[in-house]
Amino acid sequence: MIGGGVHALFLLGTTGEAPALSYRLRRELVERVCAQVAGRVPVLVGITDTALEESLAQAAHARTAGASAVVAAPPYYFPPSQADLLRFVERLAGTVELPVYLYNMPSLTKVSFAPATVARAAELPNVWGIKDSSGDLAYLRTVAAQMRPHAEFAVLVGPEELLAESLAGGVHGGVCGGANLFPELFVQLYLAARAGDAGTAARLQQKVLEIGRMLYGLGERESSYLRGLKLGLELLGICSGRLAEPFASADPGLYQELRRQLEEFRWA
Repeated sequence: MIGGGVHALFLLGTTGEAPALSYRLRRELVERVCAQVAGRVPVLVGITDTALEESLAQAAHARTAGASAVVAAPPYYFPPSQADLLRFVERLAGTVELPVYLYNMPSLTKVSFAPATVARAAELPNVWGIKDSSGDLAYLRTVAAQMRPHAEFAVLVGPEELLAESLAGGVHGGVCGGANLFPELFVQLYLAARAGDAGTAARLQQKVLEIGRMLYGLGERESSYLRGLKLGLELLGICSGRLAEPFASADPGLYQELRRQLEEFRWA
C-alpha cells in the first residue's frame, strides 16, 4: 500500500471487518501495522463499538501503539438520535488524545450524521474530518459545501464508484476498499482529479468500476463485497481470502477464471 503511493492507512473499518474481530486481534493488528509503517504515513484506526467505554479503550491503545488518529462510526444496535450522536462525539473529542474523524455508514449503523450534526462536531477542537460511506452523493455534496469555510476539516468519500465525481465536487480524498488491490490506480485517479485532468480521472474511474464488476458480486449479496475483495487479495498473493466467522469465503471453483482476469487487468 505504501509502495503504491497511498497518503495514509485506515485500519479496522468496514473493509477491515472490524466488528467481526476480537478485541485481542484488533489490538494485535494495530500494533503490527504501526510498527511496520514506522511513521512513513499516518495510520488511522477505527474504534467503532456499541459501547463508548470500549471505543475509548481502543483509542487509548491506538495512541500507545503509535497511531495518528482514530475513526468512529455511530454506536450501532440501539439507534441514537442526533442529540445522542453529538454527545457521543463530544465525549470522544474531549477524552481521546488523538485527532478524531467521523465515519458515516448508515447502512450498517442505522443512523447518519446529519449535516447539522457534522457542522457542530467540526467546531470541536479535536474533530478533524468525516468519511462518508453512505453512497448518497447529495448528502456528501451538502457536507462538503458547508465545510468549505473550514479548510482544515477533511471530507472523504468511501464508495469507490463515486470517487472521481466526489473529488470533482470538492471532496478532499477517498478511503476506498479497492485501493487494497490496486493502490496505484486509486492514487493516480486522485492526483488526476486534484490536477483538474477530468479526462484521465474519468478513464481511471472506469477501471475502478471494472474491479467492482469482476469481484464484488460473489456469493450471498450481504457479504459479497468483502468476499470478492479478499479473494482478489488472495489471488494477487497479498493475504488469505478467508473471512471472519461466520461468513463463508469464496467458492474455490471461481479461482482460476478470476486469477486470469486479475492478471490481465491493466489500467496504466
